[in-house]
Amino acid sequence: MSRNDWSGLPYFLAVAREGSLRAAAEKLGATHTTVERNISALEASYGTVLFKRSQRGYALTDAGTAMLPRAKAAEAEVLAARRRVMGSDRKASGTVRFATSNWIAAYFIAPKLEKFSQSYPEIDLQITTTDRFQDMSKEEIDVSLRVAFDVDQDVMARRLFSYDVTVVASQQYLDRHWRNAGPEGEGLHWIGFHGRAWDKFWIDADLFPKAERRYAVDEWTLWGNLVSRNLGMAINPAFIRHVYPNIVQVPGTPVKPDRSLWILFHSDFKHTKRVRAVVDFFADEMLAQRAMFQI
Repeated sequence: MSRNDWSGLPYFLAVAREGSLRAAAEKLGATHTTVERNISALEASYGTVLFKRSQRGYALTDAGTAMLPRAKAAEAEVLAARRRVMGSDRKASGTVRFATSNWIAAYFIAPKLEKFSQSYPEIDLQITTTDRFQDMSKEEIDVSLRVAFDVDQDVMARRLFSYDVTVVASQQYLDRHWRNAGPEGEGLHWIGFHGRAWDKFWIDADLFPKAERRYAVDEWTLWGNLVSRNLGMAINPAFIRHVYPNIVQVPGTPVKPDRSLWILFHSDFKHTKRVRAVVDFFADEMLAQRAMFQI
């Protein structure tokens, strides 16, 4: 296998997974031209075409399809070797790549970073925020703090606690609208009610069906901000009442236990001091705030 084979594999995998040069470039943090150049070099090295090019994107040829599982296996071996080498570290120093949801980062991680830095000044915590549940075996993540009903990845997983969800509004909004509202929500307003996050429980509950629906957003930090500005009601995790002191539970609405918070890390890192420091620190900090998440 030539040098081009090794250097070209990440580009091959990214294009195969994303279906276009542009999407692959964004995934890799590279340029469109760099991805195209590496794919062309890889095809020249093998003497075959790996992708069919069209206006709709890149699709694997038969040769590319045959190569894909072997490329994935090579990637898995390289990532496993990297984790094994990094896992041999016994000092609480160096880089730890930490991934979590946008709302966890904004409301619960950011306020604790000064304390963390004072406790572990030699750890460089690199934080990635996304609401997509990532596959830690394929992505460059050392520790992840996530919400889920269950975790089935091949990682070390520590369940912290579940959280409650209910209907909230600002006290100012209720003072202004609640007394004159109709029995089915006439005169009230939903924020983000038809976002993707809501499950069958809330759909079946059909609360305030005649309330006006506005601001169809599907991101919790924005919901909380809009609710705190007296714009309407939203279905939100109970902790939002502590983030914004003017937010309260809407009278008579149900409380539903929802997903759990989990902290995840690779088993290769279970004896790595810097990773254990991050896991233990943020697990302890989240557990100390457990009462905020429940009613």
